[in-house]
Amino acid sequence: MMIDRREWPDAGFPGIAVDPETLNAVVVDEERCQAALETSGSLEDRAVVELARGNVNEAAELIVEARYRDPESFQLKVLELDVLRLGNRNDRALERARQILAEVKGTPREAMVHQYLGKIQFSRGQFAAAEDAFTKALELRVAASADASLIYSSTVALGRAREERFGGS
Repeated sequence: MMIDRREWPDAGFPGIAVDPETLNAVVVDEERCQAALETSGSLEDRAVVELARGNVNEAAELIVEARYRDPESFQLKVLELDVLRLGNRNDRALERARQILAEVKGTPREAMVHQYLGKIQFSRGQFAAAEDAFTKALELRVAASADASLIYSSTVALGRAREERFGGS
C-alpha cells in the first residue's frame, strides 16, 4: 500500500504523520515540528516528538516526568503504550492497553485505545487481531462523527492490517 507521503495520516502534532507501512508516527517536516514544539513547551508534546524521532528512551523519561505532575492523564497513559510498543515490550503494551480499554469502555476515548491496541497487535504480527481493533476504532470514530483525520488514520491502518493478513501489496 504505497501512498504518497503528502497523504499520510496526520499524527496529531504539526510536522508529524503516520507512516502507512509501519503505522508509526514519524517526523515529516522537522522545521514545522520544531517550531510547534518551541511554542508548546509541553512535556507531553516533547514526548510525542521524541517518539516520532525514534528516541524511545528520551520519550519515556519525559512521560515519567509528566506523569509525576499529572498521574491520571489519559494522553500520557496512551503515550506509554507507544513507548512500550516501540521498545519491543509488546506483551506489556497489550496488557496495559487492555487495562486502559476497561477504564474507558463506552466513553469517547474508547476509539483511541482500540487504535493503539491495533498498532500493538500489528507490531506483534497479529494481523487478524489488529484488523479487529482497527475495525472497532473506525466504527466508533464514524459513529461519533470524529474528525476526518482520525477516521482516515483508522481506515489506513485497517487497510494495512488486511494487506498483511491476506498477503497483498
